Amino acid sequence: MGSTGLNQRLVRAQSWVSQSVDKIDTPALVIDLDAMERNLAGMAAFAQAQGLRLRPHAKTHKSAELALLQMAQGAVGVCVQKVDEALVLSRNGVNDIFITNEVIDPVKLARLAHAVQLGDTRFAIAADSALGIERLIDALKAARANEVGAIDVFVEMDIGHGRCGVESPEQALRLAQLIQQNPTLRFAGLQAYHGAAQHLRSTAERDATMATSAARVQEAVNTLQGAGVTVPLITGAGTGSFVREAGGGLWGELQVGSYLFMDADYAANETDPDAPRFEHALFVKSQVMSRSTHHAVCDAGHKSHAIDSGLPRVAHPPGQRFSNGGDEHGVLHPIEANASPPPLGNAVWLIPGHCDPTVNLHEAYVGVRGGLLQGTVERIIAIDARGALA
Repeated sequence: MGSTGLNQRLVRAQSWVSQSVDKIDTPALVIDLDAMERNLAGMAAFAQAQGLRLRPHAKTHKSAELALLQMAQGAVGVCVQKVDEALVLSRNGVNDIFITNEVIDPVKLARLAHAVQLGDTRFAIAADSALGIERLIDALKAARANEVGAIDVFVEMDIGHGRCGVESPEQALRLAQLIQQNPTLRFAGLQAYHGAAQHLRSTAERDATMATSAARVQEAVNTLQGAGVTVPLITGAGTGSFVREAGGGLWGELQVGSYLFMDADYAANETDPDAPRFEHALFVKSQVMSRSTHHAVCDAGHKSHAIDSGLPRVAHPPGQRFSNGGDEHGVLHPIEANASPPPLGNAVWLIPGHCDPTVNLHEAYVGVRGGLLQGTVERIIAIDARGALA
């Protein structure tokens, strides 16, 4: 029943291809393909100019088609946060995937080990505990994925976020040595990502925070190398901080994700003069369904956009402020006191506050070429890993 309904919705979406944007049913998740491709090219050119590996975070878009597009533009592979995200993308042709997260559950590790054993995809994973590493070894053994260097393992450091990661260089050393003791594993380096730094608004705040983080990373490198352990790669960085990692001389790989779409929260950051200019490329198309003297109501509520990083911004029509209307409704208020709300039936284009969880609410993107107001639907892009939370 559910599968039939999904298929019907996707068939309906396919009927919009080659049609005007006016034909898109609402609410719908729309990519401005021209803007996205400029974002894609800008980041690829930046990484190439800096001599850095680019490994974008596919948890942002959850789409094999977009991951392969990033790899065609020079990315070495992609990152994900969950095993099932990795497996979905692997089944859809993405062949180099780093799970930048800890996995402790033996059931999840068994699924990963089976995929490793198939040999179609190069996998990597992060670890911050001996238990995680030991359970990974057990899973690989049970799946008979026991060839030399079956999977890369990065030791994750907490460089200031206060989330996952080892707390000291000595802990990092012990885990790196444990990885090296098992021929099924390859010690691939250090995972060093500061999530909270991405949303510090000023460049001065981000500079200061990442300078402290870099000092922690350097201390760990010195400790490992002093014990005879080579650190092949330091990987990390996000859309808010990547200029700092790129210029620090320690990081060799960038894990940027949201640059592809640029949500309202990232756009609130002070622009870094050394970064490429990224544009909003992800929108929720809605329409006015009710109107009163002082406000209008559109058909996009919480179920079509995430609100953890704030409410959406109204890209069009101009002069409107979005306020919370609940699960299925958004309320539009004119910003100017003497202005009017938009009329019934008018399209409303919203910029989500946070792109990643917004994407996870939808089954597919509607790819538009030629702009949001006068453009044409070029293609429908599957969100393959939607709901892949395990």
